[in-house]
Amino acid sequence: MIEMYGVSKVYPGQVVALDDINLRIRGGEFVFLVGPSGAGKSTFVRLVYGEERPTRGLVLVDGRNVGRLRPREIPYLRRRLGVVFQDFKLLNDRTVFENVAFALRVTGASGREIRRRVPAVLSLVGLEDRARARPLELSGGEQQRVSLARAIVTGPSAVLADEPTGNLDPDTSWDIVNLLLRINRAGTTVVMATHAKAIVDRLRMRVVAIENGRIIRDEPRGSYS
Repeated sequence: MIEMYGVSKVYPGQVVALDDINLRIRGGEFVFLVGPSGAGKSTFVRLVYGEERPTRGLVLVDGRNVGRLRPREIPYLRRRLGVVFQDFKLLNDRTVFENVAFALRVTGASGREIRRRVPAVLSLVGLEDRARARPLELSGGEQQRVSLARAIVTGPSAVLADEPTGNLDPDTSWDIVNLLLRINRAGTTVVMATHAKAIVDRLRMRVVAIENGRIIRDEPRGSYS
């Protein structure tokens, strides 16, 4: 589903973010991406959804070479990938409903489809009664639930979560992770970049550890350390 072969990413000034990454994530897996700040986790995520292009190597999503996609093809890639960010990236001048609906509108979904799918996904994340609220009226945990709803409303084959619990308290963090687990059990691939040691150690999912831009460990039932 997600494959990298000999992937390196070098930023201006010869800053090496990733160095010769080789990795295959199968459809339906739940993978924790761990490592210290600056290790290259966010760069990894950005390469998968086409925000960055690799300096060298091959990035494949469902067999398609992401690095060779034309700008007009990137939106089609992102229909297959839901992305959840640490800082939510919500539109503060729009309601919860409108934030989630936005992800469908950019794919050309009809008004009827939007009216059907948005309430269903808001119910899934427990926000059906907050549809008319605006992001700044919500708690951090609620905002992250909106972000997650927006990521999955298009029915993606994979969700990429970049530090989704980084700004949340422990209890709320578990709420978000449990939602990701529920999505994964329904068949969606989940890749979660995280510093949340307690969560990683408790769940014992596949763990890919990155340090100084290189994979130093890949364990099927791994721990954080």
